[in-house]
Amino acid sequence: MLYICSMFLKAADKKDKDTGKIYRYYKLCESYRLGDKVRHRTLLILGKLDDIQTDTEKKLLADRIEYYLYGTSELFPGTIPDSIDTLAKQFTQQIKAKGLTQSKDENAQSNTPPDTEKDIRKVDISSIEMEDVREIGAEWLCKQALDELKLEDHLKSLFWSDNQIQTALLHIISRAAYPASEHKTAQWVNENSSVCELFGKQPWSINRFHLYRVSRMLYKEKESIENHLSVKTNQLFDLDDKIFLYDLTNTYFEGRKEGSEIARFGRSKEKRSDAKIVALALVVNMEGFVKYSQIYRGNIADCKTLGDTVEALAQMGSCCEKKPVVVIDAGIATAENLQLLKSMGYHYVCVSRSRLKDYNLASNGQVQIMDKRENPIEICWVERPEDDDQYLYVHSQLKAVKESSMTDHFCDRFEEELDNVARGIHKKGGTKKFGKVMERIGRIKERYPSANKYYYIDLKQEGDYAVEMTWRRKRVLAKAEDGVYFIRTSIQKENEKDNERLIWDIYNTIREVEESFRILKNDLHLRPVFHIKDDNTMAHLFLGILAYSVVNTIRYRLKNHGIHHDWKNIVRIMNTQKAGTVSMNEIDGKKIYIRLCSKPTINAQEIYSAMGYKPMPFHRKKFVFPES
Repeated sequence: MLYICSMFLKAADKKDKDTGKIYRYYKLCESYRLGDKVRHRTLLILGKLDDIQTDTEKKLLADRIEYYLYGTSELFPGTIPDSIDTLAKQFTQQIKAKGLTQSKDENAQSNTPPDTEKDIRKVDISSIEMEDVREIGAEWLCKQALDELKLEDHLKSLFWSDNQIQTALLHIISRAAYPASEHKTAQWVNENSSVCELFGKQPWSINRFHLYRVSRMLYKEKESIENHLSVKTNQLFDLDDKIFLYDLTNTYFEGRKEGSEIARFGRSKEKRSDAKIVALALVVNMEGFVKYSQIYRGNIADCKTLGDTVEALAQMGSCCEKKPVVVIDAGIATAENLQLLKSMGYHYVCVSRSRLKDYNLASNGQVQIMDKRENPIEICWVERPEDDDQYLYVHSQLKAVKESSMTDHFCDRFEEELDNVARGIHKKGGTKKFGKVMERIGRIKERYPSANKYYYIDLKQEGDYAVEMTWRRKRVLAKAEDGVYFIRTSIQKENEKDNERLIWDIYNTIREVEESFRILKNDLHLRPVFHIKDDNTMAHLFLGILAYSVVNTIRYRLKNHGIHHDWKNIVRIMNTQKAGTVSMNEIDGKKIYIRLCSKPTINAQEIYSAMGYKPMPFHRKKFVFPES
């Protein structure tokens, strides 16, 4: 692949044969990279350039010519003097007239095809080669989503340099399209992706140390960036934050993480009790957009984190005038947390931590609704005049079956453990002393408390030894409470026909935060964490949240158009669009390089159309060089 690096002016001295006077003239040179070698060549003799004196003016002239030839970004936009701009146009026309180099990026970043002007040349067909084919579809999709979110403008307002902004956006796109470590991301950028091409950067200019550095820079601006994205997504999709969903998850580390302040042993949601974990708290709205995030030590209890979150919500500028309803899981809904929400003026909806015993169903009777999978659910208000909160009785037949299945599963495990103890009594070398056998039974009961209550266990003793152990399962009839739970809310009942359904629908929005965690962990590979230093760990997690903002922007709009692909499937479809370079030799000895972007497939075009995005970052870029 041929990459144009930059243009520059090179000074040379020449002696006049008649007068003997030495005068200085300038040549326009171009450096380029062909394969792994960097070369340069002279494009045009510019002459003495008496009107251009300073090095800055010379650089401006070279950059302006490069801008007119290749459409590259200007170093100092808006500061080009008219005299330099006029010279640049003249020299550009001379270069094109002589056919020394050409670049046609026809209707770049446009839905319209290239113009139909014919460019007929005689080439050696046997010399045609295809090289440097790279993925560009998923990257281009994410780039346009980032443009909609205006993150580049926000980073500029923080006085970031252009190079820092481009590297940051490139890193976010890479995490979304190819979630991996910084080391593997740098390899992907260098060898597989055209993401650098979207920013006018060269692939070899990015390494893992650049990615580490910009990740930490992004995390330092976490609060500012989150507020910007919160406001921007509300404006972009005309959203009104009436409901906030709060929940926690955790991810585990690979390695011992000695000396870490945040890595702790705790209750891992991935059942990795052997690894230290870190907790991630998210507040999202009904549409799944992140409003607030926080990173905690791995051993923190879920219920201990709500205080910080409520304070953050109170300060968020994106909230509407009326405070939103907060939906939380039962693990966070302690009496102290609910009282905290009330004192701050927030209504809440949650699952009651305890099953009600003394209650009466409302006189208007139960209402039957269907969940998303068309399973019947019965809901009804509960009359409890002594309680300020309202309770909604929920009976799910599917949950009853699930609870019964789980009970059978734990009972099977319980019986297997008891069977091991019984065999040990009769086996040589097994545990036979009565006290030790009782200890083993006690530990089994402790591990399976939900199954223990269904069994009678009989242990016979002779002297200090147990000689026989038997057990039988109690006959348990189906209970009316099976599949029943209660939704608790501070929202008072109104005389509305569908008020029960309203509270049920509000609570079920908690599935959005669960979906957010699933995408972060599975699609964006937030687990496991390999970083050693805590600052890199927190930067890694925040980068995943930024990539998720891009992913959710795309998926939310696609769902509104009836396209419900998961993110991995979207990336697979978009990766069918490639960028590649075709090279060929002309009969007159020149070599032509044409950089092409393939047309999107039918499925990829469907995604572009639903998003309202341009389907191709460019159509054609052509360069002509002397073969030598």
